[in-house]
Amino acid sequence: MLKSIGSNQAASLKLFGRYHKGRALRYKSSHLLRRAVGFLLQSLTRVFQPVKSKGQWLALLALFVVCTSCAQDKRPIQGETEFQKELNAEYKDASKSPLKDKDRKNFKGLDFFKFDSTYVVTANFKRTPNEKTFKMKTTTDHRPIYVKYGELSFSLKGEAFKLNIYQNQGLIETEGFEDYLFLPFLDETNGLESYGGGRYLDARIPKGNTMQIDFNKAYNPYCAYNDKYSCPIVPRKNYLKTRVEAGVKAFNKG
Repeated sequence: MLKSIGSNQAASLKLFGRYHKGRALRYKSSHLLRRAVGFLLQSLTRVFQPVKSKGQWLALLALFVVCTSCAQDKRPIQGETEFQKELNAEYKDASKSPLKDKDRKNFKGLDFFKFDSTYVVTANFKRTPNEKTFKMKTTTDHRPIYVKYGELSFSLKGEAFKLNIYQNQGLIETEGFEDYLFLPFLDETNGLESYGGGRYLDARIPKGNTMQIDFNKAYNPYCAYNDKYSCPIVPRKNYLKTRVEAGVKAFNKG
C-alpha cells in the first residue's frame, strides 16, 4: 500500500524494510508452536502421564505464551471497508505502526467517517510539465524536493473544485514508486472532526486525462500520531472550501 509512504516518505521506507524481519519472527513463533503442540499431543496419548523433565515444562510454557499471543493477534480487525481494515491492521502492527507504544497498546481501531460514495469522484487531469521543483515545507527542518505534477478539476456535491497534485523527486528513484503521486488537501472539517493539519491521498500517474479520487481513503499524516515524524505541510492552494466528511478522523491520543 502507498498510504504510509505519503505520510512520511523517508521514515516509511525504513519501516518497509522491517516487513521481512517480521515474517522471519512469525515463522520462528510458528515453528515453536508446532513443536510445542506436538509434545502436548504426545503427552495426551500417554494418558496424562506426569510431566517431569525441565525441557517438557519449558515446552508447555512456550505453548501457553505462543497460544496467548496468537489469540491476541487474531482478534478481528475493525473496519467498514477493506481500506479501513488494512489501515487498522498496519497501525496495530508494531513493525509498521506510527503510533507511540502507549497508544498502540490499547489500540482498537482508527475513527473513520462512514463510507460515502458521494466522495468518490472522477477528476479531469491536466499535466503541468514546465513546473520548477521546490522544497516542500514540513513539520520539521527537513525539506524534501517536490514538483507540481498536475492539476485535478472535479465536482463535489454540485460544486467545482481544483487541487494540485505533487511528485516527490526523491521517492521516484525508489523501485515501485516511480509513478507515485501525492495529493494533500485541507477542508472545513480540519480542527473539528478531522486532523487540523489536513489529510493525504495517494495516487499513481494516470494513463489518460482523468483520475479517480476516493476521499474515503484520506488518511492523516504520521505526525498526527507521533511528533517524531517529519510530514509535508499541505499547501494552502489545496484548500477545499467544503466539508469532506470521508476518510480518517482526528486521532484521540491516550
